[in-house]
Amino acid sequence: MTVKGCFLNGRWVETKDRLTIRSPWSGEAVGEVFRAGPQEWDAAITAAQQAEAALKKCSSYERSRLLENMTRGVQASQEELARTIVAEGGKPIIYARGEMARGVMTLGLAAAEAARLGGEVLPLDTTAATAGRWGITRRFPLGPVLGITPFNFPFNLVAHKVGPALAAGNPIIIKPASKTPLTALKLAEIYEEAGGPPGGLQVLPSDAGLAEQATADDRIKALSFTGSAAVGWHLKGISGRKKVILELGGNAAGIVDAGVDLKYAAHRCAAGAFAHAGQVCISLQRLLVHQKVYDEFRQIFLDTITREIRHGDPAREDVVIGPFIEEGAGVRVRAWVQEALDRGATLAAGGKGQGNLMPATVLENVSRDMRVWTHEVFGPVVTLSPFANFTQALEMANDTVYGLQAGVFTNNLAHLWQAFETLEVGSIIVNEAPVFRVDSMPYGGVKDSGLGREGMRYAMEELTEIRLLVLKA
Repeated sequence: MTVKGCFLNGRWVETKDRLTIRSPWSGEAVGEVFRAGPQEWDAAITAAQQAEAALKKCSSYERSRLLENMTRGVQASQEELARTIVAEGGKPIIYARGEMARGVMTLGLAAAEAARLGGEVLPLDTTAATAGRWGITRRFPLGPVLGITPFNFPFNLVAHKVGPALAAGNPIIIKPASKTPLTALKLAEIYEEAGGPPGGLQVLPSDAGLAEQATADDRIKALSFTGSAAVGWHLKGISGRKKVILELGGNAAGIVDAGVDLKYAAHRCAAGAFAHAGQVCISLQRLLVHQKVYDEFRQIFLDTITREIRHGDPAREDVVIGPFIEEGAGVRVRAWVQEALDRGATLAAGGKGQGNLMPATVLENVSRDMRVWTHEVFGPVVTLSPFANFTQALEMANDTVYGLQAGVFTNNLAHLWQAFETLEVGSIIVNEAPVFRVDSMPYGGVKDSGLGREGMRYAMEELTEIRLLVLKA
């Protein structure tokens, strides 16, 4: 069983507060961590302030080399990290390995972007009075960053905060999810082995209340939070003047237009709805299908689920749906499904399951005031609804307080552009489920789904400020 202290100012620190990490699949203890208290948090923020000066002096080459060394360290530990993700988070091994492949890419992208973070030259001689004037812009790091990360991507979402922070020259403190801190602490080991300066990266498993206090601390200059909408917007409200990036929830829609390859669309939608038990913020939740092809698609989709979507032990190579992170999540999702059924929805596939395991579940005849439509289910549940025309499908997709990503299966170019103009989301994924993400793309949402963008270059812009130098020839 892994036992890890807090990683604080380049040292591994043990405290009196110990937390046992248990597998959501078996319930067995897989690790133990020491949790930071108020004293450790204060020391970490002070250390980050001290590291700020050292990181500012690092050249682009030095920042890039550090991230390259970390990338190589992660590559050498990929399988170990994937197994850790399975053990502490219950993510099926096929997706844990996929997350680690993405994590290598994320840090590699950060290394590349560190070497090309620059500015531009601006002509300011645009009037007679400003003849001979030129401007030079350059991006400067903000200072200490606080990153708060969720359980569902315990490595890659940590990397999406650590990578751009270090690439831009900012120290960062990570508060990992209490259910899955072991993976983040392994990244801290890799940072240490890569020669990172003390205080540049610190990882503090702790009570959420202490991270909330740090959010309000003026010594922290930026907050990067991934998690629920309620918590994210609350943290923004207490963050003061600091920069805030929020990657929050969603209940993504997928639109299947007439005339598309229904077998392909069904396959991608099934994977996009049920991977990792739907515990993905861009998981497909509301599936909208043109009424001309609804019956045919429905049968193919249900057959695809029967054939391809297995639930059970996340260590098995063929499992798509592993356990909920905790039994309470299963209780909530089942309650929402039962509520929908009691109000007239029908069960096309799946069922309630038991404990923290639930099969792929499909609901039809869902009204748009049910929680399985209006809220983020965050479970292996998808609603299936027909639409009469593409304009109606877009209106249905927008009927939510969320706006993270949407998937649109269509061969109609006019419909594609109509979707691009109309859908209130951060990204529209064409002929693919909305769960698609490449780690270089600008990723984030609108409405209740968040603020700002991740993706290496875009996150680095969020974590820096532009300074202008005006010259006269």
